[in-house]
Amino acid sequence: MTHPLLTPRRERWLLLTIAGVQFTHILDFMIMMPLGPQFTRLFGISDAQFGLLVSAYTLAAGVSGLAAATYVDRFDRKHLLLTLYVLFALATLACGLAPGYGFLMVARVAAGVFGGVLSALSQTIVADVIPFERRGRAMGIVMSSFSVSTVLGVPLGLFMATHLGWQAPFIGIAVLSGALALGAATTLPPLNHHLKAKDRPSAWRGIGIVLADRNHQQAFAFSALLMFTGFTVLPYLTIYMQANVGVLPEQIPYLYLCGGVATLFTARLFGRLTDRMGKVVTFNALAVGVMLPLLTTTLMPQWPLWAVLVVSTGLFVFMSGRMIPGMALVTGAANPALRGTFMALNASVQSAAMGLASFVGGLIISRDAAGLVQHYWVSGLVGASASMMAIALARRVRVHSTAGGIRPAV
Repeated sequence: MTHPLLTPRRERWLLLTIAGVQFTHILDFMIMMPLGPQFTRLFGISDAQFGLLVSAYTLAAGVSGLAAATYVDRFDRKHLLLTLYVLFALATLACGLAPGYGFLMVARVAAGVFGGVLSALSQTIVADVIPFERRGRAMGIVMSSFSVSTVLGVPLGLFMATHLGWQAPFIGIAVLSGALALGAATTLPPLNHHLKAKDRPSAWRGIGIVLADRNHQQAFAFSALLMFTGFTVLPYLTIYMQANVGVLPEQIPYLYLCGGVATLFTARLFGRLTDRMGKVVTFNALAVGVMLPLLTTTLMPQWPLWAVLVVSTGLFVFMSGRMIPGMALVTGAANPALRGTFMALNASVQSAAMGLASFVGGLIISRDAAGLVQHYWVSGLVGASASMMAIALARRVRVHSTAGGIRPAV
């Protein structure tokens, strides 16, 4: 059932607003990865310490998601979104003002605390107002924020970092977040329909109900595998490309530009296929498809730039494409009465999986005497194994239909 105040036009504006919020949140996380070589050089840290910097964000988001599960269904979603978004912008500004590694670590933790809940809340809002039968297309619009962040955000951020210093992208994200918060305040309708439900359980009882549900447990495990698949590899992509493949620092933005342009088109396509062919079928096809560019990336020798771009673009297309049917399945598995609690806990699961995967990837790889990255292919194999396990779990997730009741996902 759609939101009672949403006309088709307002529904589209809501989805675009959510996509804007997701754009800044995703960019804030993504911009760290291509800046890895700068951080290791400027701060004199190892690859594993850089991995810890990435993991700190996601692990903080996981802890904050657990805390959010106690209150997320107690407030108007619009007011909660705006509050968290402003705090996220301030934390990101602190990242840009960090004088050293220690301060930056603290600021990244703060950004993760607010950013992780933002992601869960955004997905909850989409699930609240868009029926399951049309949710694939809606997720395609929201997930296009990933494409825009890679097409425009990351290359522009890297340009700013090169010419203005590594602090510039974070300051820019903070300013943009402030502007988008003002826009969200005017475009979003009241989102308090869930507060009108009768006999709502207490916060802790609601958490207990969500965690005890067998279907929720399977959805959480599936969600964790979605994240784990990519994050043993992605945080170290730029480091490997420069050290082993011979990609020049000034060529790195092309990887994100080409991948982002491609996903800008494929995200909408995969969204339509998700609704037309079924969530499970579409997910399985994309989860199998991602394994080839994932493993190729981690075994890539010194190839010409065009060949590198073909592989990296395929990685971006399939890695982000899986998330559209995957998140449609996850949001559909949630008990509608406790969707906010479920999604907050799911954000914790996803963030913990991302943080653990980044940490594991950092432990797996090493450098030889010549500075080349070793054992990156093992990280790729671990990610591919996670994708296979996600395929096995996808068909076991049950979803709540618009007409009521729970049924196998299709």
